[in-house]
Amino acid sequence: MAQQARAIRTRQTILESAATVFAERGYERTTIGEILVRAGVTKGALYFHFTSKEDLAVGVLAAQMLDEPLTPQPIKVQELVDQGFLLAHRLQCDPLVRASVALALDSGAMGIDRAAPFRAWIDQVSEALMAAKAQGELLVHVDVTDTAELFSGAFAGIQTMSQILRDRNDLTHRVLVLLRHVMPTICTPAVLIRLEMTESRAKELAAEYDANRLRRNEENFAESSRP
Repeated sequence: MAQQARAIRTRQTILESAATVFAERGYERTTIGEILVRAGVTKGALYFHFTSKEDLAVGVLAAQMLDEPLTPQPIKVQELVDQGFLLAHRLQCDPLVRASVALALDSGAMGIDRAAPFRAWIDQVSEALMAAKAQGELLVHVDVTDTAELFSGAFAGIQTMSQILRDRNDLTHRVLVLLRHVMPTICTPAVLIRLEMTESRAKELAAEYDANRLRRNEENFAESSRP
């Protein structure tokens, strides 16, 4: 278990270092040597976890997906709201997530599937909407695929605008505005009045996420410190 925990920490260090260099220099100009120097690991350690620069990029792109599960909610549309709030928090606070999004938008990153995270988010939103539809939470006219693509695309746009205009300092508010405009067009009135779409909800989710992530890191560190 200790060896496994050390491997997890090493892999995370390599990913974070690669993400930083990708963000600074762009994908095409980044070399494996630069990543090794930034991570402070051997070439063997890097290639134990990743087969190539392209494989590293895939790992960075995947980092924007949730690494801590959301608490299940009786109202499934609430889980979609919570996903939006939590991604906003991670974009504000996690350099790896920010670098992941930057890499997805790097038009010079040839040879990697930059569409993968977009498809993954659409699938995740679709899953929440399908569960909501099964529970009768959506209006009859709502098309799950169209709505998932609209929501994911709108989020991508507002986070980019927030980054450029305010360094994402206002992203939670912008997500809240998006939700307050979108949810009334897809939810039944009975569900809509029960949704928690407030900045206090966003803060609670962020605190819970940070606490869970800190606990997980402490557990990994304790495991890796054992003889």
